Amino acid sequence: MASIVVVGAGIIGTTLAYQLQRRGKRVILVDKAEPGRGASYGNMASIAVTEFMPASRPGVWAQMPKWLLDPEGPIAIRPSYMLKLMPWFLRFLAASRPAKVRELEAAGAVLCSRVHEDLAALLKETGLEHMLSSEGCLSLYKDDSEFRADREHIEVLERFGFRHEILDREAIQELEPALSTEIGKAVLFPENRSIADPYSLVVKLTEKFQSLGGELIRGEVVGFDQPNGYVAAVRLKDGRVLDADEVVLAAGAFTAKLSSMIGEPIPLETERGYHTQVMAPGISMKHSIIWPAKAFMVTPTAGGIRIGGTVEMAGLDAPPNYRRAQILVKRAREALPSLQVEATSEWMGHRPAMPDTVPVMGRSATRRNVWYACGHGHLGLTYAATTGRLLADQITGQNPPIDMTPYRVNRF
Repeated sequence: MASIVVVGAGIIGTTLAYQLQRRGKRVILVDKAEPGRGASYGNMASIAVTEFMPASRPGVWAQMPKWLLDPEGPIAIRPSYMLKLMPWFLRFLAASRPAKVRELEAAGAVLCSRVHEDLAALLKETGLEHMLSSEGCLSLYKDDSEFRADREHIEVLERFGFRHEILDREAIQELEPALSTEIGKAVLFPENRSIADPYSLVVKLTEKFQSLGGELIRGEVVGFDQPNGYVAAVRLKDGRVLDADEVVLAAGAFTAKLSSMIGEPIPLETERGYHTQVMAPGISMKHSIIWPAKAFMVTPTAGGIRIGGTVEMAGLDAPPNYRRAQILVKRAREALPSLQVEATSEWMGHRPAMPDTVPVMGRSATRRNVWYACGHGHLGLTYAATTGRLLADQITGQNPPIDMTPYRVNRF
């Protein structure tokens, strides 16, 4: 039987491997680490269907100088990495033109409008419905000034028909009593639900994939056999060779290294993100929360609460700077004054970021049997079920339900 090798066992690769195996394909899922131990291990567990706006929008540019000059700001660029980052940054700049921003918003909104339909189907057929919360997310604003500063976001959601509800101080306290009474306004996003444990979700999906006959291999991909414009085999560091009829590159931020091996470099960077997992918080929460003005998020997940956010541009190899995580905890305590920071762990992971905030999903432009599923940025968990559905449709010769042109690899 023809084999499909999926490289990358995070939430994207695992979901796609499961979908392909379920459709009768022989699938080999390969990763240098255990499934779910990369970005999927420590993401913020959010199905964030309202967060598709491109990072290059003018409102972000207006604040970026202030953020970069602030040692505790939400964006940090290590000086030693600035020169290497420049080509990506120039494409990021090009994506900030107003007409381009509208185009990118539409590409993200199309995906997000499908998320719950695709996710519900995936969770139902795998028996994992219990992993999705029934509560949404609260976006917090201290006062009307902060709310007005985020009005652009609300207006985009209204344009694309995403549900939200504006709450006053009293309503906020009724929903989440642990929140500070200094929070004067909030917006409830009822569809921005969360996952009980994102790492566990990947593990369970991997088990479902294997139960259908899928093969899981641990190994580091170091090359490809490439005769006559296609990839015939995947080579692992330990000498093993995996024959392949189709290859999917879904290795998150590490996909850029793989794409270069087949002569198709893509502008994929890592936005390093941090979290602190608090297992004895001393408070209870039902909703996840975000505070746009302070650029952090808190989610009840993995048996405690998780505090995360921030963007650090420093590449794949630089050591973590856990002060970034500690800054987020300090901000979180402004929103949650009774929060006890005990029994904690800190983590850093690599978000795979395209300069236009739109993922790459589709066939290679240079190798006819290679496919991409990468570049999902902050929305890997959000887009996972939809990516699995859309890519599985394409790979198995079916017409996907949306136009896939905006997500092509050679759009730059």
